[in-house]
Amino acid sequence: MNVTDWIGLLGVFQILLAYILNVTGKASNKSLNFIILNITGAGMACLASILLNYWPFIILEGVWTMVSLYALVIRKT
Repeated sequence: MNVTDWIGLLGVFQILLAYILNVTGKASNKSLNFIILNITGAGMACLASILLNYWPFIILEGVWTMVSLYALVIRKT
């Protein structure tokens, strides 16, 4: 595996971890941990997609990152 693969793998792992934590009730979709996992995970997956020049996932992960950033900004504690 090369560096791009590792970046993408770690990013996807973080997204899946956030999803699993949410589904099992261990993290709310409004919790800081959930939001940060989504921001960093989607950002890393987007970066890997950019490095691979794979537009469908650049768009998907770019939007995912932006929506997660929005959730961070509007987050109420």
